[in-house]
Amino acid sequence: MSEASPSRLRIAIVGSGRVGAVLGSAWRRAGHTIVGVTARSDTSRLRAEALLPGVPISDASTITHEADLVFIAVPDRELAAVVEDLADSGALRSGQFVVHPAGRYGLDVLAPAAVAGAVPLAIHPALPLTGTTMDLDRLTGAAFGVTAPEGMRSIAEALVVELGGEPVWVPEQARTAYHAALALAANYSMTLVNEAVAILQDTGAESPQRILGPLVRASVETALERGDRAQTGPISRADASTVADHVRVLQESSPLAAQAYRALGRLTVDRLLEVGVLDTDGASAVLRELEEIQ
Repeated sequence: MSEASPSRLRIAIVGSGRVGAVLGSAWRRAGHTIVGVTARSDTSRLRAEALLPGVPISDASTITHEADLVFIAVPDRELAAVVEDLADSGALRSGQFVVHPAGRYGLDVLAPAAVAGAVPLAIHPALPLTGTTMDLDRLTGAAFGVTAPEGMRSIAEALVVELGGEPVWVPEQARTAYHAALALAANYSMTLVNEAVAILQDTGAESPQRILGPLVRASVETALERGDRAQTGPISRADASTVADHVRVLQESSPLAAQAYRALGRLTVDRLLEVGVLDTDGASAVLRELEEIQ
């Protein structure tokens, strides 16, 4: 840990889902003490036993009293209520760190803990976790979105570094946009790939995943390395007739996919216009096909 943070911490893990159990195990590996973990389901209990062997499984009010840091790793929709319940029950105390890993939220959701005198921190791992020991190595180099009060940034960042991650500062007012960007890139890309697999399956193509794998991986890497100017495909060439054919065949087989194609096509045109890949004539020709009601 950095000089700004306590050398060793007693950590309570509230919620032994994939994130709670994995990050708890990583902090334990870094030398901190996990004083207890909560587990509501049989699956959570098994995960806690596998990733945090020997750590007591108990209720939240019991384990938080012993902790210097309370890590609340519950589903986003439950986070506010859990924080409020812990604060109202006296389970949180002045001087504790209270941390959550939810991408959507910053510090506001931890307001009841702050009122109780605790120090709120938000550290969100920007990668999908499986809830297994495989994740421990995957944390190395992973980005974590960090939000902390004035003067506490170095502590939050030190906690991330001890996990093996790379802290990335996210201002409180930017948390929703930060989370939306991650969802757009990760969740929706999965939806698009799975829809493309389904379309190829409908054509009778063998091994759609094998067809798409190299293309998708190369496209993502190219986008991250080179940006919009590296875009390929019919829109980048202002090939309006091909775009029209795509829309037509998608409309016949999957109207929702056609809607997505149109929306993403318009976004692509806008971005390529901005960087000069498309001129206004080419953009207009493509947009006519994308905006036309089929």
